[in-house]
Amino acid sequence: MIEQYVQDLQEIDATQVSAVGGKAAHLGALSRIEGVRVPAGFCVTTDAFQRTIAEAPALDDQLDQLSRVDPDDREAIRTLSAEIRRTIEEIAVPGDIAAAVTRALARLGEQAACAVRSSATAEDLPTASFAGQQDTYLNVVGPAAVLRHVSRCWASLFTERAVTYRRRNGIDHRTVRMAVVVQQMVFPHAAGILFTADPVTGNRKVSTVDAGFGLGEALVSGLVNPDVFKVRDGEVVAKEIAVKERAIQAVAAGGTREVTVEAQRQEQPALTDAQVVRLVQLGRRIEAHFGRPQDIEWCLADDGFRIVQSRPVTTLFPTPERGDQENHVYVSVGHQQMMTDPMKPLGLSVWQLTAMAEMHAAGGRLFVDVTQRLASPASRAGLLGLIGKGDPLTRDALETVLDREDFVPSLPDANPGKPPAGGAPAPIETDPAVVTELIERSQASVAALERDIRTKTGPALFDFLLEAFEEHKRVLSDPVSMQAIMAGMEATWWLNDKLLEWLGEKNVADTLTLSAPDNITSEMGLALLDVADVIRPYPEVVTFLQGVQEESSREEDTRPEGFLDELAKLAGGTEARDAIEAYLDRYGMRCVGEIDITRPRWRERPATLVPVILDHVRNFEPGAAERRFEEGRRKALKKEQDVLSRLRALPDGDRKADEAKRMIDRVRTFIGYREYPKYGIISRYFVYRQALLAEAERLVQAEVLPEREDVFYLTFQEFHDVVRSNRADGRLIQQRKEAFRSYRALTPPRVLTSDGEAVNGAYRRDDVPAGALTGLPVSAGTIEGRARVVLDMTDADLEAGDILVTAFTDPSWSPLFVGIAGLVTEVGGLMTHGAVIAREYGLPAVVGVEQATRLIRDGQRIRVHGTDGYVEILP
Repeated sequence: MIEQYVQDLQEIDATQVSAVGGKAAHLGALSRIEGVRVPAGFCVTTDAFQRTIAEAPALDDQLDQLSRVDPDDREAIRTLSAEIRRTIEEIAVPGDIAAAVTRALARLGEQAACAVRSSATAEDLPTASFAGQQDTYLNVVGPAAVLRHVSRCWASLFTERAVTYRRRNGIDHRTVRMAVVVQQMVFPHAAGILFTADPVTGNRKVSTVDAGFGLGEALVSGLVNPDVFKVRDGEVVAKEIAVKERAIQAVAAGGTREVTVEAQRQEQPALTDAQVVRLVQLGRRIEAHFGRPQDIEWCLADDGFRIVQSRPVTTLFPTPERGDQENHVYVSVGHQQMMTDPMKPLGLSVWQLTAMAEMHAAGGRLFVDVTQRLASPASRAGLLGLIGKGDPLTRDALETVLDREDFVPSLPDANPGKPPAGGAPAPIETDPAVVTELIERSQASVAALERDIRTKTGPALFDFLLEAFEEHKRVLSDPVSMQAIMAGMEATWWLNDKLLEWLGEKNVADTLTLSAPDNITSEMGLALLDVADVIRPYPEVVTFLQGVQEESSREEDTRPEGFLDELAKLAGGTEARDAIEAYLDRYGMRCVGEIDITRPRWRERPATLVPVILDHVRNFEPGAAERRFEEGRRKALKKEQDVLSRLRALPDGDRKADEAKRMIDRVRTFIGYREYPKYGIISRYFVYRQALLAEAERLVQAEVLPEREDVFYLTFQEFHDVVRSNRADGRLIQQRKEAFRSYRALTPPRVLTSDGEAVNGAYRRDDVPAGALTGLPVSAGTIEGRARVVLDMTDADLEAGDILVTAFTDPSWSPLFVGIAGLVTEVGGLMTHGAVIAREYGLPAVVGVEQATRLIRDGQRIRVHGTDGYVEILP
C-alpha cells in the first residue's frame, strides 16, 4: 500500500511521530496554521525504513556491538557507526517502496528540484532537540537521486554525533526510527533562523532573527556571519548587519555551490525591518500553536516567507505559571538551599506545603516571588541588604533587573516612618540554655510525629500529614528560634565589620567560631571519624567494606540490609555494624539533595557512606575527631585573647574590648544553632517519607502502580487522589518522567523574570589577579593543593591536603569536610551550610565560583584565597 510507505505532508499531524518522525510531524502541523506557508511534499515513513533495514541481517549484530561500547570511547563509536551507515546505504530500496516514492514525486513534478531531509522519531520533541544530527540534502533532482538520498538519510541515523547524543541521553538506538521528508525546493533570496524567544537571555518577549543571502545552509555551516535583528512588541529594537561575502545557491543540474556575493550587496541587510517584523509575527503564530518558544528555519522567495522547519527551543529555563500579565521577579530557592538539581513533583509539592514563604515551581526548581518587596523602597533596601550579605551575585542580578526602571514599578511605602507593628523584637539573652531548650523542643516535636503517624494509612494518612505540615511550619516560625539564628548571624557580621575597622583584619569571626558548640552538622562530620576509629583495627572489615564500595559503584540500587547484616559474621564486624547503626540512628535521615523528599536517605542506602569511612580509615589516626574539635576550640580561644589584647591597646580600648567580648560570647553561643532547624526539617521529612513509601507499596500490591517510586512523579495532592480512588494516570506519570529528564539538562538562574529572562549577576570587583576565578570569600585563609573535582559524594577519593571542588554542598557533604584542606563551590553564600561548616573546621573556602567544576580540572594544583575570595589555577 502506498499509504503505508508514503504520506502527504498535508495529511500528517502531531500524533503520528512514530510513523513520520518529529520533523515531518511538525511540518504537517505547520501546514495547518493559517497564514503559514510550508513547501509541498511528502514523507517516506518509518515503515519503509524498517522494511528496508530488515533486508540486512548483519545490522542486528552491529547494533548489539554498539550498545555495548563505552559512551566515551569515541574511536569505537566512530568505527562502528561508519560500518552501520555503509550497511544501510548498500541495501537496495525494495521495489514497492521505490514505486511509492516515484508516484509521490510525480505529484510534485518528476523532475522538480527537492529537499530531502531526515525525520527521526526522537527528533525535535518538546524535551529534546536533535538539530543537525541527521542529514539534509538540497536541490535533489529525479527519482533515482531522491531514492539514493533517502537511503543516505536513513543511514544518517547513525552518525557519530547522533549515536553519542542518544547514549548520553539514555535513548536506545533500536527504539529510534527514521522517516524522510521530501519537499519541493525553494530558491530563496534570503534565509535564516528565527528564535521566538531570545536564545541567550531567555526573554520570551524578544525574538531574534538571523538572516543571510541565498540558502540557509550558509548560516548553519558557519560560512558567513548573519545579520542579527532583535524584535520586541512589533518593533526592531536592535540590529547588527554583517559583511556577507559568501552565499550558497542551488545549481541548475542539482546540488548546491558556494558563490561570492556582489561587493555592493555585502553590507546590505538581507531583510528590511518591515520584513523582519512580518516574519516575527508569523513566528508568534507558530509559537502560539505549539504552546512554547520555537526555533524556526525560514526562507524568503519572491512571493513571501516559507517555513521549512520549526522545533521547540529546549535550552530555555521555563517560567513559573502565573495568573496575571504583570511583571514578576523570582529568586531561586535552590541557590539558598545549596541544591540546584531538579526535584521530582512530590518533592516540589511537599517543600511548598512545608515552606514559610509561597514558592513557585519551574523547571523542577522552586522560586520565591520578590516583586512586591522590590517595589517598596523600604522593603527593597532590606531585601537587597540581606541577600547581598549572603550572595552578592543574587543581589547584583536583582539590581540588574531594577536598573530597568519600567520592569518593577516603585510603590510608595504604606506607612512611611511608622515602625513595624508590635515594634522590634526584644533582643535574646546570650544564654546557652536558650539553645538547649530549642533543641529539646524540636526533638519532642519529631518524637510526637513518629508516635502519632504509626497508625495512619490510606486517606487518613494524608489528612494527618496536612496537619503535621502545619506543625512543621509552627516549629520553623518559632520566634525564639528565629532570634537565635539571627543573633549568631548578626554577631558574625558585627565582629567582621568592627574588627576590620578597628584592627584592619578581615573575617576574624571565621577563627572565633571554630569548634562552636551545638553545631549538629559539624558534629555529624566528626562522628564519622569515630566510626572509622572503630573499623580501623579490623583488616577483615576494611577489606569487606572495600568490596561493598566496588559493588555499589557498579549497582546504584544496592540494598542496605545485606552488607550491614553480613558484617556481623566477620572479626570485629559486630562492633563495626553497631558503630554504623548508631551513626545512622542519629544522621540516617540525611542525604545529598535532602530537601527533595524523593531522594533516598543514608538509612536506606548506607553504602553511600562507605567510601568516606574508608577514606577516614586510610587518612586519619585514632582519636582524630576529638583532637580536631579541641584544636579548633584552642585556636578560637587564642584568637579571642589576641583580639581583646590588641583592642585594649587602642584609644577607648576597654570599651571596644568589652563590646567585642560580648559579641564573641554571643556568636559562640548561637552560631552553632544555625544548622539545627535544617536537621529538624530533614528529621521530619524522613518520617513523612517512610509513611508515604509504605502507602506507595500498598498501591503496588493493589496493582494500582507498577513501581513504588512512580508516586515521586505525582504532587502530594495527586498522590492523595490516587490513594482515595485506587486509580493512577500512567500517561501523566510517564510525561512527568520525561519532563524531569529534560530538567536535568537545565541550569537554574539565580534570578528569573516573568519574561523568561535568566539573570545570574556578576562580581563587580577589580582586586582579583588576571586569570583567577572570582568568588565569595566565606572562610578565611589561603591553601594550595590538588583539586579534586567531585560531582557525586560517592565518587570522592580524597587524600590529606586535597581541595574539594564541586557544584554545591548541602549538609550531607559535611563528612567529607574533615578530610580536605579547602573548598571551592559553584553555588553558595556567606551563611549557607557549606560556608558555615568550612568556618567551623577552619577550611579556606571560596563559593559562588561560576563554572568551577568545568574551569578547574581534577588533579590540577590550585590556590584558594579564602580571605579575599578568588581561586588561582597554578601551572
